[in-house]
Amino acid sequence: MEKPNKAAEFPNPTYPPGYAGNQVPYGYPQYPPQTFQNAPGQANYALQGYPGGAPYGPGVPPVQNQPSGPSGAAWMQAPPPPLNCPPGLEYLSQIDQILVHQQIELLEVLTGFETNNKYEIKNSLGQRVYFAAEENDCCTRNCCGPSRPFTIRIVDNMGQEVITLQRPLRCSSCCCPCCLQELEVQSPPGTPVGYIKQNWHPCLPKFTVQNEAKIDVFKIIGPCVVCSCCADINFEVKSMDESSVVGRISKQWSGFVREAFTDADNFGIQFPMDLDVKMKAVMVGACFLIDFMFFEQTGDKNQRAGVWQ
Repeated sequence: MEKPNKAAEFPNPTYPPGYAGNQVPYGYPQYPPQTFQNAPGQANYALQGYPGGAPYGPGVPPVQNQPSGPSGAAWMQAPPPPLNCPPGLEYLSQIDQILVHQQIELLEVLTGFETNNKYEIKNSLGQRVYFAAEENDCCTRNCCGPSRPFTIRIVDNMGQEVITLQRPLRCSSCCCPCCLQELEVQSPPGTPVGYIKQNWHPCLPKFTVQNEAKIDVFKIIGPCVVCSCCADINFEVKSMDESSVVGRISKQWSGFVREAFTDADNFGIQFPMDLDVKMKAVMVGACFLIDFMFFEQTGDKNQRAGVWQ
């Protein structure tokens, strides 16, 4: 099997002309009817957007030819789920690095009219692991800008929603320490597995990562000036006493043209291989919160350079 290109850019896959089958909501990956086998040990089920009666269930070997987009991007195959793993998070159990690529929206580039953000989430080989899409109304996107509340739904290669991110409307400046940013991570949808809460600091972007019981687990600390030319911007994930670095969320430099004329960003997330998959999902949520807070541009509003803006 040909090895996929690493971290390549791919457009949204679409149905072939004339296809009239069931379709998943707009913004999510779409594929023509095919037969997909479920991972061994999972119960039988049918999914919207795929033909009924496809063979699922125990005893069926894993898929050998995953669906791919026009550029040949393959989906990562699902490994056996670990014990007490929420459905769909088994993909995270065997990786210690993921790449988050925001898709460029042509309407937004040409008009400055803010659209719902869409992201591809890949492993280090460039294989797609998840697809994420923001759900928001037009008024909220264009009136509240980067500070807008949102719901981001993350689906796997079968179109199943595996992670839901919910961000309420909060203050975007450190001048109001009583109403700082936060985000809730749910997996499966409706079941919280962790939270990200901004900590007040006059100069540094600081966040606390909490588990489902709202117990502090990690801290995330960013640079004082959250902008750079031709270099990555790193947010370090540290232990609670800040004595050791356990991971990193990096805003990757995407080139002058992409950085200057779009707000489509690339991120890299690193974490320990043996980290609980729930906390890995929470770190994915932290990446999206950081993107909206510091790297999202709306209309004539420029990117923030720090917590004081």
